[in-house]
Amino acid sequence: MRTTAHHDGALEHLEESLEQRGLETRGLEPVPDSERTGTPRGLLPTWIAANITVLLLTMGATLAVSFGLNFWQVLAVGVASPVVSYGLVGLIGVAGKRGGAPGMALSRAVFGQRGNLLPGAVIWVARWGWETINAVTGAYALLTVLDIAFGIGGNGVLIIVTLLLFVITTFAISGMGIRAVRRCNRWATWLFGAFTLLVLGRLVTATDWSRVLAQPAGPTTALVTGVGLIAAGGMSWAPAAPDFTRYLPGTASSAAIVRNTVGGALVVVLPMLLMGAVTASGVPELAAARDPVSFLGEILPLWLAVPYLLIALIGMLLINAMSMYSAGFTAQTLGFRVPRHWAVSVNAAISLVLGGVLMLAAPSFTGSFVAFLSLLAVAFSAWVGVFGVDMLRRREYDATALLDTGRTSAYWYRAGFSPAAVTAWALGLPTGLLFTRSDWFTGPLAANNPVGRYGLGWITTIVVSGLLYAVLPKPAVVPATTGGRASLAV
Repeated sequence: MRTTAHHDGALEHLEESLEQRGLETRGLEPVPDSERTGTPRGLLPTWIAANITVLLLTMGATLAVSFGLNFWQVLAVGVASPVVSYGLVGLIGVAGKRGGAPGMALSRAVFGQRGNLLPGAVIWVARWGWETINAVTGAYALLTVLDIAFGIGGNGVLIIVTLLLFVITTFAISGMGIRAVRRCNRWATWLFGAFTLLVLGRLVTATDWSRVLAQPAGPTTALVTGVGLIAAGGMSWAPAAPDFTRYLPGTASSAAIVRNTVGGALVVVLPMLLMGAVTASGVPELAAARDPVSFLGEILPLWLAVPYLLIALIGMLLINAMSMYSAGFTAQTLGFRVPRHWAVSVNAAISLVLGGVLMLAAPSFTGSFVAFLSLLAVAFSAWVGVFGVDMLRRREYDATALLDTGRTSAYWYRAGFSPAAVTAWALGLPTGLLFTRSDWFTGPLAANNPVGRYGLGWITTIVVSGLLYAVLPKPAVVPATTGGRASLAV
């Protein structure tokens, strides 16, 4: 007994030492009230940093060239997309301040201890793709800097080296935890904002605005599809939203959480899409570029291109760090019994392998990215529909039950599953895929109705899964009796 007590004491001492050095050792367990000292305003740089990617420039060019949208339509997409997607992200983030735990841990209260493994596995796999896309973009940014600044051309070996450097750095930041991520986010926000203003100023003076503004409007179907496509990227953050709000006190304003989440995304997404669309008026091949970064070296002077690419590289590092930070929690909910910072290493290794394949073998980065976004949104939306409706009924979470994965858990329900949640999720996911169209997969109903033509398969997924969960009978949650937050019956 003395040996066990000594071991526990030594472990606590080690964790305290690591925390003092800035390494977050907290895993799935809810954050104590004494440590929940954040403010909703602190979410603003978090969601600004989550969108610092030159991929938005490429997508802006795609909207203008491939979708045929004019300047004003791209402007509408740039406003509507973050409002829709990050509005949902902000609403899901409210659960973090209620329960003080990561999103996929809170999800156990909805799906059951075993039932949560199903959406958890899909979301974890989907994150592999998202992290791979960002790692590849970051590697291309570094390759472009080496090319335009030092004349070092890319080759297979250099591609793998740059990708490896990106993944290792991402792993280091995400492994350190929320403090390191927040600190980096604040600096990246200011730097990226300053240089984006410089790039915007150059575009304003160098662009033939009469040609840009004379472009005719594209079809309404393309406009709506564009909103859905850009919103799909934001939707991928929904399950992770509570991870960044769990350090907020329970008294934090829900409206402020949503407002800062949407605002952080909007101030980046809107100007970046417009910059991409305007740039495409002079460089239309941008929409079909082999990589999404090298064009910046052609349209910007060296003194501006190099620092802008380096700052964009930092932004993409932070996006991946935030994603891997959340992926570590997801891995833990799936049964990986390792500290969060080591669970992150699994995603890092996978993104390295998949990134190498994409950079060396994929014929078109943009085509692969658009196809991926179309499917990504559906994968996350089934969970959002169920979890979001559950939030309307549940105001608190039982901290003890969240961590108890056995039959004694209040969230064990029936054999570890919540039939209503699992059924709604399992039916909503394939329903959305029926209406989804991409280069990789096209559902049988995607072309014969407005839902498929407008690219709204992911909206269908949310509606179907949410409505099913709302009407199906749900098991009661037994209030906690051994500590933690009391849970409301559903």
